[in-house]
Amino acid sequence: MQRPRFLPDNMSLLLLAVVLTASIFPCSGSIALGFERLTSGMIALLFFMHGAKLSRAAVRAGVTHWRLHLTVLLFSFALFPLLGQLMKPGLLWLLTPELTMGVLFLCVLPSTVQSSIAFTAVARGNVAAAVCSASASNLLGIFLTPLLVSLLLSNANAGHSALDGIMKIVLQLLLPFVAGQIARPWLQAWMEPRKDSLKMLDQSSILLVVYVAFSEAIVQGLWHQVAPGMLVSLLGISAILLALMLGLTTLVSRRLGFSKEDEIVVMFCGSKKSLASGVPMAKILFAGPSVGLIILPLMLFHQLQLMVCAVLAQRYAERQDT
Repeated sequence: MQRPRFLPDNMSLLLLAVVLTASIFPCSGSIALGFERLTSGMIALLFFMHGAKLSRAAVRAGVTHWRLHLTVLLFSFALFPLLGQLMKPGLLWLLTPELTMGVLFLCVLPSTVQSSIAFTAVARGNVAAAVCSASASNLLGIFLTPLLVSLLLSNANAGHSALDGIMKIVLQLLLPFVAGQIARPWLQAWMEPRKDSLKMLDQSSILLVVYVAFSEAIVQGLWHQVAPGMLVSLLGISAILLALMLGLTTLVSRRLGFSKEDEIVVMFCGSKKSLASGVPMAKILFAGPSVGLIILPLMLFHQLQLMVCAVLAQRYAERQDT
């Protein structure tokens, strides 16, 4: 049976369960310290496996389409942050400073990889170019996201220079990723029949980081700081951001003369933000209980983008080729 279009995916349901668990049974003290160490190891393993899974042939196939990739990168790291800055006065009026920081952090994150490629494939778009664009966005995000955080969230990130953030992310995310790429020839045959198990590893790493971050935030009184009306406001802000980016990516793609297949790539890769990269980056770039509040906008945006893009992918798939 086909999943109803607006039914949350399994990962979103698991995220909700983890937030509820952290709200009722938050970890603290020595247990929290043990989980912190475990999450660092899990994140390194997560990016090692991402490196090992990325096909070099698929990336090479899409690398020559530089106009498309540059367009996607400009949407992810220029226009998205600009929209966040333009909305900042309204964000500060509607949200707490920590949630405002979370929305701005969301705006400087790289694109998703797996879901962007999956939606492009469903929509009958240029899958090779999607692999290249999404992968390039994540690799460049290792350097660009800390730099943009330092520039746009300087007050919140006091004590952490852009170079500090980049070095931490290089050590904890990029080096494991490169090691995975190097090990790919030996691991590829072993990984192929174990895709489902490896997907569970991806999800477990993210869920563990979310649990630890929310536990610390709960201990510090998270739900006393976020009223139900503020959650509604946050969902509305996420919807506005997503609608603007979907509209702009489509409009610009057509103005630049991209084919329908390439338009699909720009729309899906340029409008989406990565939970898989964003949660580990937040853990590295921000300290203390604010991390739970900072990743809350990303979690809401993640769910919204999946539901909306699933509908759009199906509509693109049903188009008549001329």
